[in-house]
Amino acid sequence: MALLQHFYSDISLGKPLSLSVFSHNPTNPGRRRRTADTVILPITDMFLSSNTELYHKGNLNQIRTGLIKCSAVAEVSGGVSEEEVLLGDSIGEEEKGEGMVADYDWREEWYPLYLSNEVPDDAPLGLTVFNLQIVLYRDGNGVLHCYEDRCPHRLAKLSEGQLIDGRLECLYHGWQFEGDGHCVKIPQLPAGAKIPGSACVKTYKVRESQGVVWVWMSDNSTEKPEKLPWFEHYARPGFQDFSTVHELPYDHSILLENLMDPAHIPISHDRTDWTAKREDAQPLLFKVTERSPRGFAGLWGKEKEQAMLNFLRFEAPCVLQNNREFVDKDGVKQYFSAIFLCRPSGQGKSMLIVRFGATKRSFLAKLFPKWFFHQNASKVFEQDMGFLSSQNEVLMKMKSPTKELYLNLRSSDTWVAEYRKWMDKVGHGMPYHFGHSTISLPKEPAVVENAPAGLVASISASLPAKGGAGTMHSPNPVNRYFRHVIHCKGCRNVVKAFQAWKNALSVMTLASVALAILVSGRQWKALCLVSTTFFLAGVYVCSAAIAMNTENFIRKHRLL
Repeated sequence: MALLQHFYSDISLGKPLSLSVFSHNPTNPGRRRRTADTVILPITDMFLSSNTELYHKGNLNQIRTGLIKCSAVAEVSGGVSEEEVLLGDSIGEEEKGEGMVADYDWREEWYPLYLSNEVPDDAPLGLTVFNLQIVLYRDGNGVLHCYEDRCPHRLAKLSEGQLIDGRLECLYHGWQFEGDGHCVKIPQLPAGAKIPGSACVKTYKVRESQGVVWVWMSDNSTEKPEKLPWFEHYARPGFQDFSTVHELPYDHSILLENLMDPAHIPISHDRTDWTAKREDAQPLLFKVTERSPRGFAGLWGKEKEQAMLNFLRFEAPCVLQNNREFVDKDGVKQYFSAIFLCRPSGQGKSMLIVRFGATKRSFLAKLFPKWFFHQNASKVFEQDMGFLSSQNEVLMKMKSPTKELYLNLRSSDTWVAEYRKWMDKVGHGMPYHFGHSTISLPKEPAVVENAPAGLVASISASLPAKGGAGTMHSPNPVNRYFRHVIHCKGCRNVVKAFQAWKNALSVMTLASVALAILVSGRQWKALCLVSTTFFLAGVYVCSAAIAMNTENFIRKHRLL
């Protein structure tokens, strides 16, 4: 992924080392056991090449059975059969347990909710896990609490409420709730009347771990600490964290397979920075080294180099981890980690926590402010957004498993097929899923909330951007401000600062022009005109910085 490459400039200076990949250690839940020695590189997104005429299910089935034939001209150096190019139903002879169904319950898992330092101190935060709406807030002591996002009185969203003396108040009638979910104040009760015992909200267990807030979604079981993800590198002394939050308008499964696809990077993110170049697109090598009901892992690399030096690990329910160890020019071992935490937030929606960390950052990375990397990350997601959203739409419309829709190549799509085959094993334990060979459609249609009540009110009240539904604050999933800036304190402060400077410089520009008109001396007029030029340049720079943080990237060939 293009936005990850800023950390890599030091890597070429050292020698690659064996990498330690860690998994859950049953004897010590807080640590991981070493499972493989490999080298990990960050990877991401997926590109979809599609022919809309082939999306009709009947046509696809006919193609599979040979009733419809098509031909393509390929640049090949030798005779390679179609079977050697395409991934079949089975990824490899080493795969065991084809068609196996694993014991899985999506509620018996920890889900990433938010970055700890981005949770607002002065307002509740409305979030979703699959189709369940929850509200997260900090009380007066800074302790996190999580409820079902529904007041027991008249079902109003508590995320549209406010915090009063550390209590969460429903703005409909002023009922107030404390950390354990019990109602402690009802303004409408007669004097001396007791608050009904049933006036309480359902609570969910939350934990903060390594800078991320996690929620345990089960109603019936005690949370299991051993399932809480732990990332070894983030516990290392001097490890520097760089993290962002993004809301995205497509399903979390689309997002995950997109993040598992290194083949699309040179094409989709060509020249996004100095590393992604379309001329570098090439066949890749893949080898699955581990499969379980909890996920899979494996090696991959460039075919030209004939070395699979990269390692990918996916862990249920939605964690993708990439690490790298290398020796710098001073002979010191350095560590890099890229983690993608993908929370399902409803049909056709997902929320992604991207975490980049390293014990040493490159010189170039230190020159740029954090907001520059944040806007670059937003640009990367916007480069993929069009075809990923359309891919999501086609899956919902065709209602077919991916083996009937995808044309997976061995040299690019192995991880995508692995992920969909993992869905085959555990999809029965999810609200809905699209697997490689199986499919389970949502039992309930997606709920669309309309303004002014509902989504707009929820977003404006529950997220840090409180009040109003202006252009930037409108809940538009393709709006960069909505997808990232409202979730990022740093970027919001940057936008506010540049806006303040822009206003100040605009006033100074007008004042300088007025002085140029009023003063009589040529030297003074010249000085005022030079000042005006300087102020106008400042206004332009501030406007450009605001646009970088709030406006979407648009490919030039899409401009009509």
